[in-house]
Amino acid sequence: MAAGHPSSAGAAVAHAAESRWAILVGLIIAFLVGMIAYMSVHWAAMPPVRTETIDPGTLHISGEFIETNLGSVAETDGTVTVRVLANQYSFTPSCLLVPKDTPIHIRGTAADVVHGFSVGQSNVNLMLVPGYISNFRTKFENTGEHMMPCHEYCGVGHAAMWARVKIIEKAEFMRQAAGGRRLSCAEQ
Repeated sequence: MAAGHPSSAGAAVAHAAESRWAILVGLIIAFLVGMIAYMSVHWAAMPPVRTETIDPGTLHISGEFIETNLGSVAETDGTVTVRVLANQYSFTPSCLLVPKDTPIHIRGTAADVVHGFSVGQSNVNLMLVPGYISNFRTKFENTGEHMMPCHEYCGVGHAAMWARVKIIEKAEFMRQAAGGRRLSCAEQ
């Protein structure tokens, strides 16, 4: 075929279009590789939040999540720490007692599979993973009682896995928590 023939012009147009697409794809790949390199250097220089680990096989024997240490406790700085443990198909304690207008630090873990919970009408939404301690800080502004369902599918009994959160006046909570007593409304 001679130069200037319609099929050679079509081939030149196709080659130019393919070249433009190849350059575009190459630029996208270079951008993504650059992003990965930047994030790798950034995370090496400034690692994410400290991750706490725990042995799920010994939770019931010793440490922070033994049964007598679960529930709410008033700290010396005026905050309240709530410790909760998830097992198929329950939370321990089954009812959390917390004061209103007080900084709350929720610490939780799971003993068996991934669980999670959220507290109705609040910003609390936590995932509990075996081997890791999850932390969440919040403050409840109104008294009341809210549901705390498991929101991560954990097996056939998942639909029945829920607990309650009862928010009471701060003065009443501190009166009940006097002496470092661990509280839950499951006792009431």
